[in-house]
Amino acid sequence: MPIRPEQRTDQGETTDAAGRLTPLRELQLVQAHRRGDAEAISELLRSYERRIYSVCYRMVRDEHDARDLAQDAMVKLLQGLDSYDGRAKLSTWVIRISLNCCLSHLRKQRLRRHGSIDRDWPQGAGGPVLATGAGRELLPTGGVERTEMHNILSRALGSLDPQMRAVLVLRDMQDLEYSQIAGVLDIPVGTVKSRLFRARMALRTAVEAQEARGGAEH
Repeated sequence: MPIRPEQRTDQGETTDAAGRLTPLRELQLVQAHRRGDAEAISELLRSYERRIYSVCYRMVRDEHDARDLAQDAMVKLLQGLDSYDGRAKLSTWVIRISLNCCLSHLRKQRLRRHGSIDRDWPQGAGGPVLATGAGRELLPTGGVERTEMHNILSRALGSLDPQMRAVLVLRDMQDLEYSQIAGVLDIPVGTVKSRLFRARMALRTAVEAQEARGGAEH
């Protein structure tokens, strides 16, 4: 089935304001890969490497597991690229693959989950965002306070059901639109909104419980 890009431009840019490949450039790379251009897939994988790892780490809370899952996701991306038909944005398709790898892992490790989530945010992983119904509240930016809040939020996020964790990661940490999240999770947009509301409330409750305990580890 031929690929149909969602949007074309005449500007010739290969990256957007955030430094990510434009949909047109991604389409060009997919088509070049199908023609046998080995460099095309390398450029495509490099553009998604950090984003895939970020999704995996924030879902599984373990650096080693996140690296393994990111590698698995990239292998699945390679294996499935010939069947990608362009009906969804490539970024949506890639994140869906990454998230499904994580959810499968979490299902298999359900009994061990609480032993693996009490991890600090690693250097360079990027801080999470706590979102509420009134908007987003960035965590403190200074030293010890920031580290403490990262640890509290990390444990709170890890205590949530994986499906709730997934919608928070996609919306508040990956900045996906509701329609993109719906595509990743294969659920209606209305379900995305209601699940996100419940997840934010559950996260706030979990954070408040952590703070009441002084952020102490389990």
